[in-house]
Amino acid sequence: MRMRIRRTYCPRPALILTDTPRPDCLDCEGNGGNPHDYADDTGEYAGTYWESCTCWNEDHCWLVLPLPRALRRTPPGGYSDEPPF
Repeated sequence: MRMRIRRTYCPRPALILTDTPRPDCLDCEGNGGNPHDYADDTGEYAGTYWESCTCWNEDHCWLVLPLPRALRRTPPGGYSDEPPF
């Protein structure tokens, strides 16, 4: 299992520890899966299906640190017009 820290926004901002694909995997070559294009009944491109590889599980993640929802951009009381000296 190769772990990395990632930032997520859903359901709330947080740092999570998540699994990554094996870089030496012969099936997916480190991409974590293989894309398969498919067509509709007329033969036109209809989308891409992602087949996950068995070398990792993208659902394995653990919460490390919840982050605040919004940071205050202006100081309380607003900005001052006074010079700093």
